[in-house]
Amino acid sequence: MYRFLLTPRWLGILALTLVAAAVMVLLGNWQLDRYRGRTAINERIDAGSRMTPVPLRDAVPAPTGGDGTAGPAPADEATWSRVTVTGRYDTANIVLVRGRTVDNRVGFEIVTPLVLADGTAVLVDQGWVPPAPGGALAQPQLPPVPPGEVTVVGRVHPTESGAGAVDRRDGRLETRRITVPRLARELPYPVYGAYVLLDEQTPAADPVFQAVPIGHTNNWQNFGYVVQWWIFAVMTLFGYGWVARREARRAAGLDGPAKPLDRAAEPSPSAPA
Repeated sequence: MYRFLLTPRWLGILALTLVAAAVMVLLGNWQLDRYRGRTAINERIDAGSRMTPVPLRDAVPAPTGGDGTAGPAPADEATWSRVTVTGRYDTANIVLVRGRTVDNRVGFEIVTPLVLADGTAVLVDQGWVPPAPGGALAQPQLPPVPPGEVTVVGRVHPTESGAGAVDRRDGRLETRRITVPRLARELPYPVYGAYVLLDEQTPAADPVFQAVPIGHTNNWQNFGYVVQWWIFAVMTLFGYGWVARREARRAAGLDGPAKPLDRAAEPSPSAPA
């Protein structure tokens, strides 16, 4: 009854079905890896909010290159951990990161190099500020930077992807992405390979700075894609089996067209009295 499945045509259909199902399973596995990776990030974010700050060097390798270079990136396990570091802000190289949104408002994140006693520096994201009147790209008015030594407590933020241009306007650097290696090339000292998202500092930061929220990744979206691709794979195999069964029943005459009804042979209804 199912010998037709061994014909070249049906063997080809089977091969295509298996390849399609295998690709869908692999896509599901890829999304599963993405789900696990994003879940791990969310767990590190939650753990970082509860941990006691550790010295910066315990979480991020110190830079070993020359001026204008960035050090190694931190291990994945160290990202989003809370660190503390002491140094002096370099007001000559403040970085304005434009086009950043907080509470549905577009403004700037202010990143300032904190120069350590050994001559290296770490970029500190002090927070978000609104633009000056005149548009979203108008440079904001910034409060004075605390003089002398400053102790910072914050989260280790991995460098952002992308390599947007870095311009200097009115004595300040401007960019759209906090890409540490790219920014390091504009600075006169070695820079750590990640930046610090400020939680608190001593002396206290000016209240004009609004804390940049740390958003969790949407890992459940990836989990939904896992289920979706795996269901598609099962449906593909089920569809092949359903079509093969229908073809087998047709070949056996079990699903042939129904015979037309011969109404002439039916008795006529009785005429009313």
